[in-house]
Amino acid sequence: MIDKLREQINEYFVGKEDVVENVLICLLAGGHVLIEDVPGVGKTTLARVLAGSVDMSFGRIQFTPDTLPGDVIGVSVYNMKSGDFEYREGAIMRQMILADEINRTSPKTQSALLEAMAEGSVTVDGNKYTLPDPFIVIATQNPTEFIGTYPLPEASVDRFMMRLSIGYPEKSEELKLARNYIEGKTADTVKPVCSSEDIINMKKKVREVTIADNCLAYAREIIELTRSDSHFVLGASPRALLSLISASQAKAFLSGRDFVKPDDIKAVAVNVLNHRLVLTPESRIAGEKKDSIIKSIVLKVKIPTKE
Repeated sequence: MIDKLREQINEYFVGKEDVVENVLICLLAGGHVLIEDVPGVGKTTLARVLAGSVDMSFGRIQFTPDTLPGDVIGVSVYNMKSGDFEYREGAIMRQMILADEINRTSPKTQSALLEAMAEGSVTVDGNKYTLPDPFIVIATQNPTEFIGTYPLPEASVDRFMMRLSIGYPEKSEELKLARNYIEGKTADTVKPVCSSEDIINMKKKVREVTIADNCLAYAREIIELTRSDSHFVLGASPRALLSLISASQAKAFLSGRDFVKPDDIKAVAVNVLNHRLVLTPESRIAGEKKDSIIKSIVLKVKIPTKE
C-alpha cells in the first residue's frame, strides 16, 4: 500500500521523491509540515495529490492580513428559533489542511492553529471540538517576499515536525510535468489508493516500531549538542527530541522495518531540526548554513553499536 501511495504521488508530483517521502513520514508520525519555497513549485499540488490519494477530506485556507481566527477554527452563531448558540465549523475541520502563505496573516490568526496542531482539537467559546483523524497541516510560506508578512514566532515554528523546500525540477522532470498538464493529468484526476482508516492503522504500527535505548541516547545526544554549539543562540527543545524519535520510527516503517536504526535518525535529523535552531548574529553574518552545521553535529555523535 505504501509503495502504491508513493508511486501515485510521484506520478503527479514529478521529480521530488525525497519531499514526498518526508511528507509521508510526517503524516504517519502524526506531525505537520512547513514548506518554504517560491511560488509555483507545486506546494498546493503536493497537498491536493496526497489528500486525493489517501481519500482524505481537504481544506485550503488562503491566509491574508484580514483572515480572522474564526475563519480558521469556526464560530458560535445564535439560533433565534432554538435560542441557543450553535457551532459553525471553520476550515480546520478537515483531515488535511493547506495553510497557504501562513506568514501573511496576523499572529492572532496564526496562533489559532496551535491548539489544533498540538492536540487535534479546537476550543470555541469554552467548548472543545475534536478534529477528524488522521489530521495534518501543510503550511506554506514564501521566503523571498517580506512586505506585509508576519514571521512565525519560534513557538509556532516548533509545532511543525519538519520544514521542507521543494526547489525547481530538473529539465526532464519539468518536461514530464508539462506533458502531464497537456494531457490533463492534474491533481483533480487523482484516484484514492488507500483510505483514511488505512492511514490510522499505519500510524498505530509506526508507534509500535521499536527504538532501542542506545538509539534513544543517540538521538538525545544530537539534541544536546545543538544546545551547546557556538553557532546557535537557541538549541533544540525537548519537543524536537520527540519529533526526531517519531520521524525516525516512521522512516523505519517506510523502509519496511519494525525497529529504528541510527541511519533513520540521521536521515530525518536535518529536516526535523533546521527550523527549530536560531543562528547567532555572527554566524548569520558569516553566511553559515544551519543544514551544514546540523550535519556536522550528527557526525560528531558516536554511532551506537549493538549491545
